[in-house]
Amino acid sequence: MSHQDSQHTRLGRTGLSVSRLCLGTVNFGGRVEEPEARRLLDHALARGVDFVDTANMYGWRVHKGFTEELLGRWLGESPSRRDAVVLATKVGNPMGGGPNDSGLCARHVIAACDASLRRLRTDWIDLYQMHRMDPGVAWDEVWQAMETLTAQGKIRYVGASNFSGWGLASAQEAARARGFTGLASEQCLYNLLVRQPELEILPAAVAYGLGALVWSPLHGGLLGGALRKLAAGTAVKSAQGRAQSALAAHRAAVAAFEELCEDVGRPPAEIATAWILSRPGVTSAVIGPRTPEHVDGALRALASPLDADVLARLDDLFPPVGRGGPAPDAWLG
Repeated sequence: MSHQDSQHTRLGRTGLSVSRLCLGTVNFGGRVEEPEARRLLDHALARGVDFVDTANMYGWRVHKGFTEELLGRWLGESPSRRDAVVLATKVGNPMGGGPNDSGLCARHVIAACDASLRRLRTDWIDLYQMHRMDPGVAWDEVWQAMETLTAQGKIRYVGASNFSGWGLASAQEAARARGFTGLASEQCLYNLLVRQPELEILPAAVAYGLGALVWSPLHGGLLGGALRKLAAGTAVKSAQGRAQSALAAHRAAVAAFEELCEDVGRPPAEIATAWILSRPGVTSAVIGPRTPEHVDGALRALASPLDADVLARLDDLFPPVGRGGPAPDAWLG
């Protein structure tokens, strides 16, 4: 498919076409076993979701690197599969206990890339993302490592993940001074409950021509009908982690949200995903499905945008920070 179809768009200012839904793999290994993961990957790819996001440390419930190994086995099953997929992974989080087994020093970045390539059974990574900022390493060192990997043909584009707005700006200005392309994207936590990226991160991404990839669009399942699932005893993701800790603070809003979804006649996960896909500057929603039906629901969200009335009601339930919009106007009187 070309970047011009309704399921695809360009990654920021680059020429790379990516699907507006990105298959996140953080659940693979421990929550989604390998046979189910393969079915999910096949199902998504057959329906045009050709953007796959992972990280070198994913699969830690089994062992760090397991998810990349799983993807490598899947990619290796078909000679044409690698060419059909836009593959993203990440570097920076600890992979071992040694002093150079984490972070963004040149030694770790280059060694970690080689290790990811081996696990993924591929010659190149389409989008190599820094999993988080590393204030202890100068940008010149980071960019020299990324330039080396690009020149070697091991990576095509560089991305950021969990950066601040000023972090994106400092990274880009350092890259510009070197005559390097720098970042293609930023991946951030963003959903109806977490609207802080609207203040600085998304405006910085738009200003620098970066694609914005959004992780946890359902806030760990809290926006996926959590209250009804908990009442019915069917909650899985929404009974754990981020969703569980946020539920106490947001129970009233989540209850009203589920009522709104009932009124509109669409599942909560669809509405939350459709909302994130409607947001200015958002390139792709990184979904974390556990079943093919979850993928299909996200595709319905993409195919059926929300109308203005529903968007306004969602703003009332989950108001933006301050007066809304970018900083500093969001909080200036």
